[in-house]
Amino acid sequence: MKNLLRSDGVQSALGWALGAYLRVVLKTVRWRHENLACVEPVLAGSSGAIALFWHGRIPLCLATAPQWWRKRTRAFVSPSADGEFIAKALAMSGFPSIRISSAKKGDAAKARQAVAAIREAVAWVAGGGALVVTPDGPRGPNEVIAPGALQIARRSGQPVFLMGIAARPALQMDTWDKIMWATPLARGAVVWDGPLFVPSDADDREIGRLVEAWSARLSAATRRAEALAGRGARIDPSPPR
Repeated sequence: MKNLLRSDGVQSALGWALGAYLRVVLKTVRWRHENLACVEPVLAGSSGAIALFWHGRIPLCLATAPQWWRKRTRAFVSPSADGEFIAKALAMSGFPSIRISSAKKGDAAKARQAVAAIREAVAWVAGGGALVVTPDGPRGPNEVIAPGALQIARRSGQPVFLMGIAARPALQMDTWDKIMWATPLARGAVVWDGPLFVPSDADDREIGRLVEAWSARLSAATRRAEALAGRGARIDPSPPR
């Protein structure tokens, strides 16, 4: 079964199906954006950017496409079999991928691949491109940012934006990332937060502190999006600060 999933034909079929679904969600869900003004200067300018949303919201991610289509934008995607068809689906919508995987301890080959991908990403963002990352993927833990995205921000000197995404009605599966699949004609919301910066002299301790703080902020933006989409409690008229 694993070998079948990795076959070119199956990967192409899965990529086409996911890509078609992403387009349907973008076109038919009634999307509402909150605090979009925070990212407008970057979208209209020549500086780079890093955009983060949780792995479980990949099926909703094209909600942000009309904004990122305005810049040269690439996505960080795992080189796994699952990542292959996700990369194909995103490419269908104009988002080519940089392939990266978090290396297990002792796996020197994957460690070298990860370092090369980080360098490619830093050069891309420093050169004015945008990079979209699911910072808790591909293996989790859920809603905990891995340090790699912050290292790219530190080395490139470019801003980070957080994107909370949600829709209702939607199917939320019992997977590690609680992946959410919106139904056509649903209500959706994207909550933007930023810009955030990592100091160029930040050490591992400071990176760890930012990981904790930014994970909480991205989760707060996601809960806010859920409320705006009608999945949560009564909506406060002003967004959390």
